[in-house]
Amino acid sequence: MYRGFKTECPEGVVHEECFKDIYAKFFPHGNSSIYAHYVFKAFDVNSNGSISFRDLLVTLSTLLRGSVYERLRWTFKLYDINGDGCISRSELGEIVQSVHELMGRRPNQTDDDRKAREQVEKVFRKFDLNQDGVITIEEFLETCLKDDTITKSLQMFDADL
Repeated sequence: MYRGFKTECPEGVVHEECFKDIYAKFFPHGNSSIYAHYVFKAFDVNSNGSISFRDLLVTLSTLLRGSVYERLRWTFKLYDINGDGCISRSELGEIVQSVHELMGRRPNQTDDDRKAREQVEKVFRKFDLNQDGVITIEEFLETCLKDDTITKSLQMFDADL
């Protein structure tokens, strides 16, 4: 794995533009740039604008072998775009929009946009337990841990390890 990393990244780090280029190869039919930016920030453990091999291993280890709490904390970090410790309605909307862009535009985009806004609103209401306009890490963890679909999806790799 390290040899492959060094072959692709001879400097020993991945910068965001290279990361976006790699991501685009996996999602050739959509605009992966925005979502790749958010994922890059979540992988950039030291917030220094690059992902080292160590950063890559730490994150992959968390996602593949970490506890449910560790995986959820990483997911929260991904959704907390500005890093203020809360997920706002607009941050959730930006993530959802970036996923739609990632998957590519379809002919009925206006209808899809309306459905996406409705979905964001529904999800936000579900997670904002005290209805104060933001989702805290505590609310995020509590809601996710009570949702069987979410906990099962987080454990899907466990059976293979």
